[in-house]
Amino acid sequence: MMAIFTVAIAPAIALMTFIYLSKRIELEPLPLIIRMFIFGALLVFPLLFIQYAFESEGLFQTPLLKSIFLAGLLEEFFKWFVFMFVIFYHTSFDHHYDGIIYGVAISLGFATLENIIYLFANGIEFAFFRALFPVSSHALFGVLMGFYMGKAKFSSNHRKLYIFLAFVIPFLLHSFYGYFVVSNEWLYYVIPFMIILWLIGVRKIRLANKHHEQLIHTYKNE
Repeated sequence: MMAIFTVAIAPAIALMTFIYLSKRIELEPLPLIIRMFIFGALLVFPLLFIQYAFESEGLFQTPLLKSIFLAGLLEEFFKWFVFMFVIFYHTSFDHHYDGIIYGVAISLGFATLENIIYLFANGIEFAFFRALFPVSSHALFGVLMGFYMGKAKFSSNHRKLYIFLAFVIPFLLHSFYGYFVVSNEWLYYVIPFMIILWLIGVRKIRLANKHHEQLIHTYKNE
């Protein structure tokens, strides 16, 4: 049991540490990050109930509809909702990059509890696959959500557009990912998809850090 629990949470710790330490300025308070992680984990329970209800009614049960509605739409909406109404207006969210940290914390909280449940049900032999694909993909969806939430909070123009993009981009990418995973030749789709997703995620991390550095430079010159 302890071995399964350890391998289930290890990817989240590694990814969260990478995101946390990638910030080039003052680091965020760990208790708040842990709180957002817990909020993300708690989302698993209502989502499991909703998904079970749809399954019982026979709704959205084709691979495409499951990927769009029961995975992409529901999961990313709930994560976006928590971000928007728990952390977006928090005083600790005071730099563009903070959005990425909190977005990833919420996503990894969800992914970690989901991973624990999956590994206890199906066995530890799936741990590497789960770390490589589902857990890391959730983290990268969180990067994108947080990046656009940061744009929304610290850009004077197009705030509503950025808040919308913070939901719709992770939703669409999650839907594509979910559909690729259930396809017959999933490796041909998921591996290039994940490579591209990592490249985009790393670029967003650099842009968020650069955005704050530019603000500091502007303030110093005023």
